[in-house]
Amino acid sequence: MILLLGGTSDTAPLAQRLARAGLQVLVSTATDEKLAVGDHDNIRRRSGRLDRAGLKDLIRRESISAVVDATHPYATEVRENARTVAKTLGVPYSTFIRPSAIDENEDAVRFVSDHREAAKVAFSSGQGVLLTSGANHLDEYAAEAQRTGLPLCVRVLPRQESLTQCARAGISPERTIADRGPFDVEENLRHIRQFGVGVLVTKDGGRASGVRAKLEAAQLEKCSVVVIRRPQIAQENAFTDMAGLAQHVVSLFAKPNDEP
Repeated sequence: MILLLGGTSDTAPLAQRLARAGLQVLVSTATDEKLAVGDHDNIRRRSGRLDRAGLKDLIRRESISAVVDATHPYATEVRENARTVAKTLGVPYSTFIRPSAIDENEDAVRFVSDHREAAKVAFSSGQGVLLTSGANHLDEYAAEAQRTGLPLCVRVLPRQESLTQCARAGISPERTIADRGPFDVEENLRHIRQFGVGVLVTKDGGRASGVRAKLEAAQLEKCSVVVIRRPQIAQENAFTDMAGLAQHVVSLFAKPNDEP
């Protein structure tokens, strides 16, 4: 049984590749939201957040033979937990990393190291800010908005957890866009114009996340863009193409006399 840690649009195609190769796949996601995981008979799904203890228990209970990590590039804690637990239990670990979609030399784009720096840089412009990096770390941005008196608008997933986080940070429903992406250029333009913002904050989630559409819309509206730089990910058994990752995982279970 392969444990595939997913939750993004990469989950289904990767699960399908492994299942078609004859492997049993258990897709694990943090939430039970609707997500395509593939309809192959070899694919099952479970949901719920896992700490290290929970992950160990799942691997043992399901007799997991390999862990494949296809979580978001910014899911630092999840990735580190998975890598550490797999190593502790002697289970092969491999990971899929979405290729970057933003060049650090692009015009009107500034990379920063974390959310604290992103908030300070974004609000130093003297213009309203549209935050598109999710509901976590809202306090840093809300504090800068209050300090500068500049408007903050946020775009989050339409989940009660996200809306609660917005309310706790003091962000009003009128300045909250609760919707699921990826968003195309026109949708990004509408949100930028709706709130009259001059700065857009984003992560580099790769092309599948719609980040290129954000950048194109920002360029059309002459918005500056603040990008939170990706965290470092261990490169051992790391793949940026699904075919290569799937081939690697399948090879772990190939018999010595199997055809190459």
